[in-house]
Amino acid sequence: MNTLTDPQLVPLAAHPGPHREAAFEALVRRHSPRIHRVAAGMVGPGAADDVVQEVWISVYRHLAGFRAGAQFTTWLHRITLNACHRALAARSHLPLDEAPEPASPHSPVRAGEQADLRARLAWALRQLPPEQRDAVTLRELGGLDYAEIAGVLGVEPGTVKSRLHRGRAALRGLLSGAGVTP
Repeated sequence: MNTLTDPQLVPLAAHPGPHREAAFEALVRRHSPRIHRVAAGMVGPGAADDVVQEVWISVYRHLAGFRAGAQFTTWLHRITLNACHRALAARSHLPLDEAPEPASPHSPVRAGEQADLRARLAWALRQLPPEQRDAVTLRELGGLDYAEIAGVLGVEPGTVKSRLHRGRAALRGLLSGAGVTP
């Protein structure tokens, strides 16, 4: 199943049959790392696992209604953004101390620096207007190109470029300590 493309896997996973479970598992394995990065960037690493689980439950429930010919990744990222927005709306505050496990647990100084940087970045992302935060998160954490982001957000590629430019500029200001607000 892992060698099949998304357009081949989606119909198998969408309808009852002998390959449904394996096809769905292949989609989950293929796309979970990316949507987890997007979710972690938007809601924090502590809540990302719950968001990803919610995303896959929603995908499983609605996969039969997926439009043939549409991009699965666009649909999946739209579901991910919606789940992130619901998670953010459900929380009255976002903890600033949420940081993923350090990449190298053998170096506490480096680990502390990484955790601090991740916490600052998460804080700065939360300061952006939602349309800029969505575009920046999908590009920088999700790895989507401009056309894919445009499809997810339902806007023109030029609008994506503009949101990315403004979002990145605001992030630079926030992270440089200049206190620039978007």
